[in-house]
Amino acid sequence: MTETNEIFLLNITGRDRPGLVARITSALAAFGINVLDIGQAVIHDHLALGLLVEIPRQLESAAVFKELLYVAHELNVQVRFTPVDLETYERWVDEQGKERRIITMMGRKLTAGQIAAVAAICARYGLNIDVITRLSGRVSLTRPSREPKACVQFSVTGKLHDEHGMRRELLQISQEMGMDVSFHVDDIYRRNRRLVVFDMDSTLIQIEVIDELARRAGVGEEVAAITAAAMRGELDFKESLRRRVALLKGLDESVLQEVAENLPLMEGAERVTCTLKRLGYKIGILSGGFDYFGKKLQERLGFDYVYANRLEIVDGKLTGRVVGEIIDGPKKAELLQQIAQRENLSLEQTIAVGDGANDLPMLSVAGLGVAFHAKPIVREKAQRSISNLGLDGLLFLIGIREREIQQ
Repeated sequence: MTETNEIFLLNITGRDRPGLVARITSALAAFGINVLDIGQAVIHDHLALGLLVEIPRQLESAAVFKELLYVAHELNVQVRFTPVDLETYERWVDEQGKERRIITMMGRKLTAGQIAAVAAICARYGLNIDVITRLSGRVSLTRPSREPKACVQFSVTGKLHDEHGMRRELLQISQEMGMDVSFHVDDIYRRNRRLVVFDMDSTLIQIEVIDELARRAGVGEEVAAITAAAMRGELDFKESLRRRVALLKGLDESVLQEVAENLPLMEGAERVTCTLKRLGYKIGILSGGFDYFGKKLQERLGFDYVYANRLEIVDGKLTGRVVGEIIDGPKKAELLQQIAQRENLSLEQTIAVGDGANDLPMLSVAGLGVAFHAKPIVREKAQRSISNLGLDGLLFLIGIREREIQQ
């Protein structure tokens, strides 16, 4: 490009139709015009097409505009021409290396108020919304879904000086307005993650297995009391697990089998695992629960890895002991790193999903750590969360569109 050339921004709006872009660009091609940038969005069959073009000085720009106005009339669309000076254009070119972030909004539905709240926070922290994309499918108003999903993704640019403050505000409005809002840097790893590990109890399945076993063994209240003590910080996870398992001594293995065959999957669990497997991801279970049930899920959903605690069974009955090293929070993080190394992946290429405080170590080391239907303190520390959708909401966080899931 030379200084003698002219730069114009062309904005074309109107009803979309096949061949429209071809007709517009063919008109420009007849003049030998260079396209510096192009972008298009279509909403409900109406398009907004933008082209940044360079018109050689030796051409009469008026002749170009006259032809485009004729084509626009033929296509029944509107076209607007805006001159761009060279200094403004070069400043725009220099800004292409700016840090970019992805903000994902998810819920059963999304309202104008929710979108406005997130957009206002972006503006307050000096971030500009460059692209808005709908990841969820189209919604029928006459055939409502039993499990509706809505997801919109912002691509934003700008220098963020107070990331902690912005995260705090996004967490606050997500709790107040009944939606999930997550954001992270848009880098090469966002599109190149290959390993996803899940907690099991209250994440992949809707129950805490140990509570169900305790109920059937008639020691539900005693186990609940130990769990409560652990949550107050009076016991660590390993000690609390040993004490709870000890109360299950004598429980018949047939009870385990019955529970395992009737595990209630979390909403979206089958969909997310099936989709991830189809896309070539490795998937695993890292659980402080029991491998007896993890292996059942492995058979059912196709997990590549299962690590969980092993209950000792002798003569068909529980002995009240756990065999081998107990898998607690730090062990989960260690196992995630070992699996990543085995798969020749960096930790930035991994995703971890869990609901409890003992999941925080693995959520913190994973490239993308997601708190699922977790308590506020876990959501805050994990930085990314899903609280208003099923487990398949994870696919939106990865950037997968609804129509791609259904293919």
